[in-house]
Amino acid sequence: MSMVPHGGDLAAAEARWGRPTEGWLDLSTGINPAPYPVPAIDPAAWHRLPQHDRLRRLLETARSCYGAPADTPIVAAPGTQILIQLLPRLHPGARVAILGPTYGEHAACWAAEGAAVATVGALEEAVAADVVVLVNPNNPDGRIIESNRLLALADDLAARGGLLVVDEAFAEVTPGASIASAAGRPGLLILRSFGKFFGLAGIRLGFALGAAAEIDRLARLLGPWSVPGPAIEIGIAALSDRGWQDETRSRLLAAAKRLTGLLTAHGFADRGGTDLFRLVEHPEAARLWDRLGRAGILVRPFPDRPALLRFGLPGDEAGFSRLAAALG
Repeated sequence: MSMVPHGGDLAAAEARWGRPTEGWLDLSTGINPAPYPVPAIDPAAWHRLPQHDRLRRLLETARSCYGAPADTPIVAAPGTQILIQLLPRLHPGARVAILGPTYGEHAACWAAEGAAVATVGALEEAVAADVVVLVNPNNPDGRIIESNRLLALADDLAARGGLLVVDEAFAEVTPGASIASAAGRPGLLILRSFGKFFGLAGIRLGFALGAAAEIDRLARLLGPWSVPGPAIEIGIAALSDRGWQDETRSRLLAAAKRLTGLLTAHGFADRGGTDLFRLVEHPEAARLWDRLGRAGILVRPFPDRPALLRFGLPGDEAGFSRLAAALG
């Protein structure tokens, strides 16, 4: 079991505070609270093995949605997390630089496979690394590294047999930050998460785009039928639906602005984020986290940075009103 803390653990929240009468308002994740409407699924998808022609359709749809070249090597997986765990097996003994602070599983997974892992605060500090890993836009502060810097770094790493891993888990809300259009070049591997933007984290779907050698090895490690048939069908529908995607970006932008305004009005200092979550600072963050928990509202604390909290978006008017009332 992972020892890295994550949001969304309602069982642990209930063990601490009990079950709230109104149910939980879970703001501890970066998952869209208004999910893509799941389409009707052919019953055959539930009882047949996943079909290769439908998987090919999913991969083609993902390339198009992400703006990657049509011939980019790509693999689908049951969530991005498994790809994060498998990648260190492709580069045993590597010297790895993680641009942090960021999503904790990257460092944990490389270290678990014996890599020499260092967390760095700037790309300039990663010059000696064989593998550089970063999240763009970053979790939790939303930091974005310019595309030209990332591509130059990928070229430099490729020239010495290294690899740049760019986790674009939150790029759907900021498409201009993505470098998927350059996917397939040596020295670059891009991870894309499906569940966060589409609000369907429970189906477990993610993608890796990169050079053929990396993608082929990941595919072999994942094995056949790694993505369930229903997830394939939902992924095809959602990734094809550009109208819903555009409307959702506009809605999330407005909700994020509203959340920022609410939090700053109650004394929190905005420290960045994306349109799916906001990172804030408060000198009494630990007390406020507990106060919100007792009110049935779960937000994300950071034990190593106790003045910070991360708030996901309330999904509706009732959620915003409940948060405002709890903040007092």
